[in-house]
Amino acid sequence: MGTRTTEGRGKLHASILDTIGNTPTVRINKIAPDHVDVYVKFEAFNPGGSVKDRLAVNIIEAAEREGRLKPGQTVVEATSGNTGIGLAMVCAAKGYPLVITMADSFSVERRRLMRFLGAKVVLTPRALKGFGMYSKAKELAEKNGWFLASQFETPDNADIHQNTTAREILADFDGERLDYWVTGYGTGGTVSGVGRVLRESRPDTKIILTEPANAAIVGSGYVNTRNEANQPTESHPSFEPHPIQGWTPDFIPFVLQEAMDGAYYDELLPVAGADGISWSRRLAAEEGIFTGISGGSTFAIAMQIAQTAPKGSVLLVMLPDTGERYLSTPLFEGIAEEMTEEEIAISQSTPSAQMETG
Repeated sequence: MGTRTTEGRGKLHASILDTIGNTPTVRINKIAPDHVDVYVKFEAFNPGGSVKDRLAVNIIEAAEREGRLKPGQTVVEATSGNTGIGLAMVCAAKGYPLVITMADSFSVERRRLMRFLGAKVVLTPRALKGFGMYSKAKELAEKNGWFLASQFETPDNADIHQNTTAREILADFDGERLDYWVTGYGTGGTVSGVGRVLRESRPDTKIILTEPANAAIVGSGYVNTRNEANQPTESHPSFEPHPIQGWTPDFIPFVLQEAMDGAYYDELLPVAGADGISWSRRLAAEEGIFTGISGGSTFAIAMQIAQTAPKGSVLLVMLPDTGERYLSTPLFEGIAEEMTEEEIAISQSTPSAQMETG
């Protein structure tokens, strides 16, 4: 292997927002079965650290173009974190005040990241689940005349994945096999937008959708009620709290409904949160790929598919975000802050710079 060099991007970016998208597709070399080729699309390379940067910038810019968002108007949205972080970045770059509503069950580092980017974060009781924070955002928008980002309903969500994420996948696999594309869902924008394109341009690619085993709301067969604006009017009865933050709110978003109605997936497979945590840890420790529980959960299902996939099959797995926003979650349970006994032994094997140990 020769010495690595770089050449730069060959352009000067006018804004941090111009760096959203064009995330890398990376081969898995150690932990995938030998008879298949597995790749991940690593959305942590977006500047805000997740796939939600894509919808955040498109929601704001589409609203600007259409006159729905006025200069200086406050933006408000309900989020488990990643959309809020993306919106905070976009609003900071464009000069919009941002108010986020978020259930207090989501990781502390998410709310701190949003506040660091200039947003205000209004917490809602975890007992009211996602529907509670959603209702709060809607109320605040109506009372104050704020712009509701509407990630769960707006066509701007799936459209950006049709126009960017899907096109990147087609370009990366141009002339190559792509037998399976595996994704989870939060709003449903990724599966709906990419699904549109793959069904037309790569109809032989099987689309695998996954959701938490204990919150299998799509698999339940029941679709929650919505109002005339396609906003949910109830919490889904099949929802239970789960550790895969960013996935599966306690209602089926209207954006996801397109994928359901259009049959944009070939299989719907549940995944246990513990499996997502396990595979996230393996991706980090054995491949050097640092993704969150959502990425680990998607990868868990890909490994399940890979076991019985025909020899030579090619799988692409969506990894939605970085693992850094899960530091206070079960993903990092058991990861020591102080030196372990083994690390102390390594330190004591030479005489200099010894730490005192109790």
